[in-house]
Amino acid sequence: MRIVVAHNRYRQAQPSGENTIVDAEIDQLTAAGVEVLPFIRSSDEIPSMSKAAKALLPISPIWAPAAQHDLSRLITEHRPDVLHLHNPYPLLSPWVVRTAHRHGVPVVQTVHNYRQVCSSGLYFRDGMICQDCRGRAFGVPAVVHRCYRGSRAQSALMATTLAVHRPTWRSVDRFVALTSAVAAHLRDYGVPADRIVVKPNGIPDPGRPAPLGDGFLFLGRLSPEKGLDLLLEAWRRHPDGALGPLRIAGDGESRPLAEAAAAERTDVTFLGPLDRAGVRAALESTAVVLATSTWHDVLPTVIIEALASGRPVLGTALGGIPYLVGADTPRVPAGTGAAETHSVPVPPTGTTAVPAGVVAGEAGWVVPPEADALSAALPLARAGAPAFAQAARLRYERTFHPDVVTKQLVDIYAGVRR
Repeated sequence: MRIVVAHNRYRQAQPSGENTIVDAEIDQLTAAGVEVLPFIRSSDEIPSMSKAAKALLPISPIWAPAAQHDLSRLITEHRPDVLHLHNPYPLLSPWVVRTAHRHGVPVVQTVHNYRQVCSSGLYFRDGMICQDCRGRAFGVPAVVHRCYRGSRAQSALMATTLAVHRPTWRSVDRFVALTSAVAAHLRDYGVPADRIVVKPNGIPDPGRPAPLGDGFLFLGRLSPEKGLDLLLEAWRRHPDGALGPLRIAGDGESRPLAEAAAAERTDVTFLGPLDRAGVRAALESTAVVLATSTWHDVLPTVIIEALASGRPVLGTALGGIPYLVGADTPRVPAGTGAAETHSVPVPPTGTTAVPAGVVAGEAGWVVPPEADALSAALPLARAGAPAFAQAARLRYERTFHPDVVTKQLVDIYAGVRR
């Protein structure tokens, strides 16, 4: 089987889990015997482009003629079975779907964000969830609020791109939704359910988990939508040292919040940005990983890394987080037909009360994105971590291991090729 993997890489200065996942997926497919033809562009190429090429950049999200020419030549020369598209912006354009179809090549797209509808791709604006452009033929609110790169002109261009390519997206042969929440987003957009497959990303197996450490780890991009401010508000409601250590790792515009918290309390440590060895060490030192996003986070890779390391996760009930920890589907007792939530381990404090809003899944807990709920769940998660550690690792092995997700992806290719 011969597959073109098309992706516009994000800038190196903008840390991207999507770039990492695409690279890993190419390696996993190659190891499975699939011939991969990378069709990759990078936004880092833009500063070195010729003046003529830069002059065409404003229309690239809509058409990108150079990319269409190069893709046509690649398809003609190699005759691939499928084109698998990830991010098309700005140097590929969704037009690559039309180019592939013109050559008779079916298209699979992995949906990493909400950019079929939202110009920023996040459903998040001014510190709050925003879906003002949902259901509109043209995203006027995105232009008014300068949602794309803080520019009204660029936001108008992206809104135009989304309007022009609505038929393009609806012609994709199969969408890979990373979670059940993304599948719901696509159905709401008008994609028939039989053209959507839920298949998460996978990460390499780090090996047998180390024994649980202590306390909590917040690891990732330190940007407002990741909810570090929410976490710290909840954390401050407990006495210094009551919950064990809180380690914060990463970098971004919310870094001053982490530094201030570390200076204020003895139980908070700011680790800064970490390399892969540092991430592994941080995971081994903790008992619970936190994912406190305040937007509909599609698929935070840190959660999969936590599960692979046998660490349960406490997160907000937004986006793909409930799916990742196995809390998105209520259990139905046999013979009753009535749904019930997963049972929640009770902290050994002499009380049997479970905080309102806490739902436990296979590999952790989710709560509403509110400080009260998160504050109440923190001691519960610390006490319950040992009971969830093995289940976290098992969820990784069953759902996110490369052997599992690569087979699913090859099956998807085979289905559209037929």
